[in-house]
Amino acid sequence: MIKIAVYGKGGIGKSTTVSNLSAAFSERGLRVMQIGCDPKADSTIALRHGEAVPAVLELVRTRKNDFTLDDMVKEGFGGVLCVEAGGPTPGLGCAGRGIITALDKLKEKGAYEVYQPDVVIYDVLGDVVCGGFSMPMRGGYADWVFIITSGENMSIHAAANIAMAVENFKERGYAGLGGLILNRRNVKREEEKVLELAEDIHSRIIGSLNRSELVLDAEEKNQTVMEAFPDSEMAGEYRKLAAQVAEICGFGWNPNGNEQKSDEKAWNLDEENPDRKSKVMKDVEVPDEKSKVLRDGERLGGNRGLC
Repeated sequence: MIKIAVYGKGGIGKSTTVSNLSAAFSERGLRVMQIGCDPKADSTIALRHGEAVPAVLELVRTRKNDFTLDDMVKEGFGGVLCVEAGGPTPGLGCAGRGIITALDKLKEKGAYEVYQPDVVIYDVLGDVVCGGFSMPMRGGYADWVFIITSGENMSIHAAANIAMAVENFKERGYAGLGGLILNRRNVKREEEKVLELAEDIHSRIIGSLNRSELVLDAEEKNQTVMEAFPDSEMAGEYRKLAAQVAEICGFGWNPNGNEQKSDEKAWNLDEENPDRKSKVMKDVEVPDEKSKVLRDGERLGGNRGLC
């Protein structure tokens, strides 16, 4: 079982991306569980055609422990298993508590043993990386963390803080940083700014998603792009991103074919065009010493005009 946590600033398109990744993994025959770690409890709404999943925190609040896995886990498009942590009553309680409670209840009730997912994806709000919101990247829940960002300053600022949290937890043997996912908003110097961030945090951009009206069109249908427009270029981008994430996590495939690929090297999105060397997929060499922006807890990206 591979466990992945996807973080990003609220409104960056994180849940849309995660839901399409789940659908892409499912398309390859993998059993996927997607766990929404956001008080809005809407991570899986597109996989469920607009039908909400009962939030775990609400179940606990109203029924104590008198509920079953079937109450918590609902099936969505492609057989994806959908779970929503939920949050407290507005103005009361801690939003991160819903995440802690949900993860505890899934373990307590044996969800992973019963459903036996191949891939678990935590969709986590990344505006504040503390308490329950940091839970998926620590405590052995996630193996890998991926960060979604655009070239917008606030999105980069959030991504930098998430990367710092991963770095701080790394020495304890918790999740590693798999890389950045560029969800384009078509702002000025977008790729350049995100590449600078990747260099600062000793990582790389593992995939890039273009801005597309099809994403909004699919949302209007309460569906993922993978379901609503499976033959579109945008669906192809999600498939390539899924292949890259899978390769990093050690269970990769060739998105242009059915054969399994070796995990010795990452899938190169530009492999079919060797004359064009992709800046996005370029590995960033990791030096022996920590980056100057990681030293002494200094805010990542702060000295490069990114935030």
